Amino acid sequence: MSTSSLLPLSFPPPVRGRVDLLIVAGEHSGDEHAARVVRELRKSHPELAVAALGGPRLAEAGAQLLYDLTASSVVGIVEVLRNYSFFRDLFNETLRWLREYRPRAVCFVDYPGFNLRLAAALREQGLSVKGGGTIRTLYYISPQVWAWKAGRRFAMARDLDAMAVIFPFEVECYADTTLPAEFVGHPFVAPGYAAPVRHDRSGPVLLLPGSRRQAVTRIFPVLLKGFLASGEREAVVLYPSDNIRAVLEAARPPPNVRLMKTGASSVAASAVLTSSGTMSMHCALAGIPGAIAYRAHPLTYLLGRCLVKVPYLGIANLLLDEPMYPEYIQGAATPAALAAEVKAGVHDAARQARTAEQAARLRALVSVAAGGTAAEWLVRRIT
Repeated sequence: MSTSSLLPLSFPPPVRGRVDLLIVAGEHSGDEHAARVVRELRKSHPELAVAALGGPRLAEAGAQLLYDLTASSVVGIVEVLRNYSFFRDLFNETLRWLREYRPRAVCFVDYPGFNLRLAAALREQGLSVKGGGTIRTLYYISPQVWAWKAGRRFAMARDLDAMAVIFPFEVECYADTTLPAEFVGHPFVAPGYAAPVRHDRSGPVLLLPGSRRQAVTRIFPVLLKGFLASGEREAVVLYPSDNIRAVLEAARPPPNVRLMKTGASSVAASAVLTSSGTMSMHCALAGIPGAIAYRAHPLTYLLGRCLVKVPYLGIANLLLDEPMYPEYIQGAATPAALAAEVKAGVHDAARQARTAEQAARLRALVSVAAGGTAAEWLVRRIT
């Protein structure tokens, strides 16, 4: 279903008649990260009124959900252009709401295509502190300025008041700007965080095609064929929403491929075939052997190759500067190649040991910063 069918857009007023913080998280991963921050925030400051453009996790954490933005998530230049009218109306309604209710702060969570434009508009319309207004503009989980469009960091310094990053090397990315950047640790290694996956040599193979409808439509069939070609007995596919489950079911997976909603319980897996998104980081930290597969619209891929200047798609590979997860992109993502990776992950003891060692190094790299959590960083800027 096209996102345009979700119109018309009209956000409700704040339930308390006021709002202290608006969170904007447009993807499932951002929804989950922001929800953990809100839960911690509400424990220490229950008087704060929090609203969100996000998803079900933020609603469960106690934020007033103005609109389920995760249901409208798309990826790629072609897909965004196809849904231009929807995103235009969404953007305009968000600005209208902010103009009317004036929260003390907006916390943008990742989702840079929308969020950076919104931060600029708040400044241009005199609503944000950077534009002479009262709304503080904060950003949690930096756009990947180290991968592409590095020059936007100067526009971000112009439009934003502060940045919280989840990888330590990202602080240096903003050193030549006026934007204060602080490392707050990766949410997946925060104290008390329950990982959705773990390694078990006797477990099923894990298939993770992603959380965006268009990407899943392209990636899941090849993951499924790779698993079936491996000859392994059982696979589990994690999905974030009913919308994505419908896409998975359309591929007609056989009975030995179970569909399971993310968060239902922790899944033990012997090997993984994954897209390059957030869940690949979960698997890397858990030490599950496997590979990354990715297929985009051909035009999106060609444009991406011109713009992205990093050697890997997977963040674990980038952090370690080596292919913890071999990457099979576009035509290289064949069933035979992915089947070989599954077999190696399940049966090769040396591969399993190497993955465990890489996982330990990765956890050390992204451990929670001594300076405090993302929630503590946020409180310092809105209270």
